[in-house]
Formats: sequence, C-alpha cells, structure tokens
Amino acid sequence: MKKIIISAKSKNGVIGRQGELPWHSKDEFLHFKTTTFGFPIIMGRKTFQSLGKPLKGRLHLVITRQKNFSLPFREVLIFNDLKTAFAYCERNNFEKVYVIGGGEIYKQAINHVDELIISIINIEVNGDVHFPLIDPAIWKEASREKRNEFDIVVYSKI
Repeated sequence: MKKIIISAKSKNGVIGRQGELPWHSKDEFLHFKTTTFGFPIIMGRKTFQSLGKPLKGRLHLVITRQKNFSLPFREVLIFNDLKTAFAYCERNNFEKVYVIGGGEIYKQAINHVDELIISIINIEVNGDVHFPLIDPAIWKEASREKRNEFDIVVYSKI
C-alpha cells in the first residue's frame, strides 16, 4: 500500500488560518478531488469538521484523541492514532491512502509516507497552521507541473 500526503500550501508554507484554507482555487480543488477520488483519506478531527460532511467517493478515516468521539456517517471511521488508521488500510489491502491534514497529522505522518504531493499556491499569506518542513536529506523533487495559480510538486523518498 502506498501512503501519500497531499496538501496545498502557500509559498511561505501556510496551510490554514483559523480552521480554513486562506485561498480559493477551483483548479486546485479539482486536482485534489481527481487525485484522491476512490481512495481512503486520513485526516484529523478538525480537518473533518472544517469539511462539514464526507467528501463523495472516499472512505474517511478521522484521527482524534477524544474518547467516544463519533460521527453519524457510515463512510467515516474514527481512530485514536495514525498508526492504527494505517494498519486498518493495510489489512483492507487498499492500493493507496492519502493523508489530507491538518498540520498535526502531517507532522505525525511525514516520516511514515512514501510520497508527497504538494500544491504550492503562488501567494504568501498569514496563517496559524504551516506544513512541516520537507527535509531535503529525506525527500527529493520527482516532478513539477506548473498551473496558473499553483505548481504541483511530487516528492519521493531518497
């Protein structure tokens, strides 16, 4: 099973401001949707709550430390840690799983995934959540696709 982080970040590394994305890009949302559609997505509780409801065509694995946390959606499973969520995906023989945020989940996952797909939005913004630093001793840029509002950069492990 391939474990992949997918994220969008500003040129200065911001991924969130007060629980929301600090930009709106239809093209980047479409890239996210077409990339993750049909595969499980792992996210933190706050990220799921910012979505408001499950995204179509994807199993949602929500990570939370809150005991007895539940959601009324059958396409959402709750886990208390990332390791258990990854183990669930392994047991179910998923081809790929995408980690979609937020900041704390990215920090926990970055050393345990096989690939990063990062949309670098062509702006600098203020925000309170940043993507973790991508260590060049661990990650190398494998490809870059330029779009109007952002670049899609794929990183693979060295």
